[in-house]
Amino acid sequence: MLTYDLNKSGKLPKYDYLYQCIRDDIISGKIKSNEQLPSKRALANHLSIGLITVANAYEQLITEGYIVAKERVGYFVQELPEDFIKKNQEKNEVTKEEPEHEYFADFMANRISLKLFPISIWNQMLRQALYDNSDTLFKTIPYNGIYELREAIADYLHKNRGMTVSPSQVIIGAGTEYLYSRLIQLFGRKSTFGFEESSFDKLSTICTAYGNPYNFIPIDESGLIVDELKKSATDIVHVSPSNHFPTGIVMPIKRRLELMEWAYESDNRYIIEDDYDSELRLGGKPIPTLQSIDVSDKVIYMNTFTKTLSSTVRISYMVLPASLTELFYKKLSFYSCTVSNFEQYTLARFMESGSFEKHINRLRNYYQNKRDAILEIFKTAPLDQYITIKEEDSGVHFMMKLKTDRTEMDMISDAKSKGIKLAPLSKYFVDQTSNMNFQNVYVMNYSSIDLEQLPLIFDALCQVLIK
Repeated sequence: MLTYDLNKSGKLPKYDYLYQCIRDDIISGKIKSNEQLPSKRALANHLSIGLITVANAYEQLITEGYIVAKERVGYFVQELPEDFIKKNQEKNEVTKEEPEHEYFADFMANRISLKLFPISIWNQMLRQALYDNSDTLFKTIPYNGIYELREAIADYLHKNRGMTVSPSQVIIGAGTEYLYSRLIQLFGRKSTFGFEESSFDKLSTICTAYGNPYNFIPIDESGLIVDELKKSATDIVHVSPSNHFPTGIVMPIKRRLELMEWAYESDNRYIIEDDYDSELRLGGKPIPTLQSIDVSDKVIYMNTFTKTLSSTVRISYMVLPASLTELFYKKLSFYSCTVSNFEQYTLARFMESGSFEKHINRLRNYYQNKRDAILEIFKTAPLDQYITIKEEDSGVHFMMKLKTDRTEMDMISDAKSKGIKLAPLSKYFVDQTSNMNFQNVYVMNYSSIDLEQLPLIFDALCQVLIK
């Protein structure tokens, strides 16, 4: 006799739950093909449910072809292909994915804290956007994003980054990955991309997905080495001149001009300037952009709001040279913008009201104080004897070199056992063997670190290092 606990049906009607139970048992092979099912009355009495509940469940099974009613005989399971049943059995046997290891101190995470998100002001701007734009909220979004946001971004860049751009040059997209994909389509599959050594893996992965060739260009203390770039067959090079990740290198003006000269030498050469965290320069003024000194329309500027608002606010943008704007329209304007009207109108008002700049100032103060607190305890005995810290004025991470003869693998494993996740600098480089000076140097991203956990983090690191 079929036995099911119908108390587990939850919000489902009991007949629907019973139907699903029987169907699943048929699919899994638990109830065999051609097997006779109990009568409606017998099953109802067995499960202590109404006759109509069983009747409705059987009727649904008959409709979908899992069972058949034979007059004056009863209900029988239809014969299903053995291969179908076998595959479903194998599917059910698949083990669940192991849950991700939990850390109380994750120095790899780069997430802005929810408590830093200006929720009250954002909600105010959202309500204003709903009221002011009720007629346009449900209209098709232009391929490059709504004009109000593009205009707000252009004004912000002019005021804060010294860039003179038209709103028509601004392209809005849901994340930089989307924008990189559009650029690859714009330039075509024959174009070769170049990335600074230790660049993000995502960029090379996107190139691989589209079939574009790419090169990794070595760096030195001034950033990307232009002489090495010239030796490659690169057409479009990606750089972060204001804050190379993860080294924090700021490209000096001499190297920048050399890079610009490289681009000017050919009509097919362009520079993608990734200014991903320019707003989070904690000391001094923001570094001027490459785009602001570009006189020949060779720089594609790119930035994101995920580093300053929230990782869930998937709004990024790029500024195309005027010469590429028309080409982008002709080739790619059939794509729909991937950011909702609601978010775009809200962000536009957030920027127009000056709230974004105020928010950035609060972020800088918060991260400055947070970094100071972390460094103060890290430089306390006995930990100070085993570490050397290299500070940078940009971003929300610093470098920490461990004074130890043990391998990075051992250190990472020991730290993991203590609830700490470390990111070795060496893993960001393509040729790790040529960068042995980076061994046991760790990229310490502190954006997600809970200051209340600092004493525990300190004790855990001491236990890892002092053996």
